[in-house]
Amino acid sequence: METGAGGGWRSGRDSNPRYAFDVYSLSRRAPSTTRPPLRMSLIVSRNARDVNQAINQIALECRPLNAESGFRKGLGCGTLTLMKRIALVPLAALLMGAGEPPAPAKPALSPGEIVAAAPAADWAAIAPSDLMVMDLAPLGAKPRRVVIQLMPAPFSQGWVSNIRKLVAARWYDGVSVNRVQDNYVVQWGDASEKKALPEGLAVVPQSEYITTFKDGMFERFADDEGGHQIAHLLSDHEPSVDGKPTRFDDPYATNISFAGGFPVGLNFTMQHDRGNYVHVPNDVWPSHCYGMVGVGRNMPPDTGTGAELYTVIGHAPRHLDRNIALVGRVIEGIEHLSSLPRGTGALGFYESAEERVPILSVRMGNEVAGLPRYQYLFTESTSFAAYADARANRRDAFFIHPAGGADICNIPVPVRQVP
Repeated sequence: METGAGGGWRSGRDSNPRYAFDVYSLSRRAPSTTRPPLRMSLIVSRNARDVNQAINQIALECRPLNAESGFRKGLGCGTLTLMKRIALVPLAALLMGAGEPPAPAKPALSPGEIVAAAPAADWAAIAPSDLMVMDLAPLGAKPRRVVIQLMPAPFSQGWVSNIRKLVAARWYDGVSVNRVQDNYVVQWGDASEKKALPEGLAVVPQSEYITTFKDGMFERFADDEGGHQIAHLLSDHEPSVDGKPTRFDDPYATNISFAGGFPVGLNFTMQHDRGNYVHVPNDVWPSHCYGMVGVGRNMPPDTGTGAELYTVIGHAPRHLDRNIALVGRVIEGIEHLSSLPRGTGALGFYESAEERVPILSVRMGNEVAGLPRYQYLFTESTSFAAYADARANRRDAFFIHPAGGADICNIPVPVRQVP
């Protein structure tokens, strides 16, 4: 399959009957003559069963199709990694003779153990200027701090810009947590709805709930203009369990993935090119997973300013995707919100001022002295691939039956303080 000159993919397959493995390749035509086409090769087994043993089985080779033109990091090595409906095997296994017994399997690691063992190179820094630090009134002598990472470009930037202006104006200082609805959301803002907003806030159209796919959005590495990463596509073509493909089916999107460490949904369209039908990404949007932060609004066409915010504290309300702006996620301190008493009014709103939890201050991370540095597990790293597989297929000692799949919200992106 091949797409037009603007950049696209073609795929091929070679088989080796002696070692029972296939080589699947994806080639991407460069969008300009100054960038050589790239090819990604994935060596896979046709009969491997233990994917955990095989998770580091990926032999990923990125090289220019024109060897003389050289390879430059950032051109998109691994761009839009399409997993095949097969299990991967260690490269060492490919080198063994057909009659040699396989090496004993190592004990399966839990997702937490995989994250703990991830090398420093697999972690990506979160800029302090992209963090919003919210200090609630203390509970007795115990401080209550919530740290929120704002959504990276190109998602929800009109609302994110408004939030930055609200923080700079100290508008959130003195507002309160007003709503705690069980298994749903915690919401905060001005309970009186009379506090004057700062000037210059944008009115963001509801079309901005969805981002249109642009060339370069699916780069493995940040591009030369500082674009954000998007990880491999999760679909029903992942490594298998007992010969069956791992399922990443999603009822809310054609495919699911991660952008800048955030969960996203994607839709594709079919385009006809040179006699072939080609799947082309069309719409991309953030997903309502646990801890995601959104903008409260009234009935459409109102989209909210960012003065009213909420975070998910229950089962992922994915039906809200593309209907409300998502602007970030809580990376630390969500227990200070999820453990609050539930509101007894309609939709979980508190019915008296005494129930509300005061917010003392909200500052950007680069304004807060002594704030720890944070990192997230880079979603195109080998460690994240192993982690995602382990979340979908628990093979550590406690589990009896691997689930064989996971939804996007059951693969929370790990975040840590910098050691």
